[in-house]
Amino acid sequence: MPQKNSRKIYYENAFYHVYNRGVEKRNIFLDRDDHLAFFHFLKTALSPIQGGTLPRNRRKKFHDKIDLMAYCLMPNHYHLLLRQKTISGLTEFIRSLSTSYSMYFNKKYRRVGSLFQGVFKATDIRDEKYLLWVSRYIHRNPPDFQTYPYSSYYDYLSKRKTDWLDTHLLLEFFESKRMSREKNYQEFVDNTKEETPSDFSFITLEPENEEDEVEERVQKASALLRSYGRVEP
Repeated sequence: MPQKNSRKIYYENAFYHVYNRGVEKRNIFLDRDDHLAFFHFLKTALSPIQGGTLPRNRRKKFHDKIDLMAYCLMPNHYHLLLRQKTISGLTEFIRSLSTSYSMYFNKKYRRVGSLFQGVFKATDIRDEKYLLWVSRYIHRNPPDFQTYPYSSYYDYLSKRKTDWLDTHLLLEFFESKRMSREKNYQEFVDNTKEETPSDFSFITLEPENEEDEVEERVQKASALLRSYGRVEP
């Protein structure tokens, strides 16, 4: 039976939460250099072509097919929040990224075989309120998320500028006269008074429920966002 969220059908200009973990839940990032290698492959894939042409021996480019909006690299898994602009952009991008990193990892640690646990998982996001919740979930993944160096949270707080990451769309939701967009977003992510909806397991690595009560989750997310004055009722 296919694993849940191992999607085979994708849509143009759609948002997805993409994630995968190491085979047998083993760690896939063992030191700082491993994280930097993964970032290198992201940068290579998502940065515009220099000089207008791509040599045959260079890796594929996806800057015109994928917008990466958030990420988090955990010891044994990763999360990506992205928008694919073409119908096959996501599949081609993740396949290329996984292959490049697996080759690097296997060569460095003198191992053979699959690095990742099967096909990557992808959940499509069809509601803008949930788009914000997924970004929050991703950035709060590490226990020390406020100082964790291997997520995009620093970029959303203007503590770092990554050229191949697009923070503009999400931060637009946090425009206000009270505080800067970055401060508003930080308040949204850091706030512990409002818990993530209990049935939000559809974006986790191990979902508890097979049936997603979409409407109930949207209402909960909308209520929280309205409390911050971000969206209209």
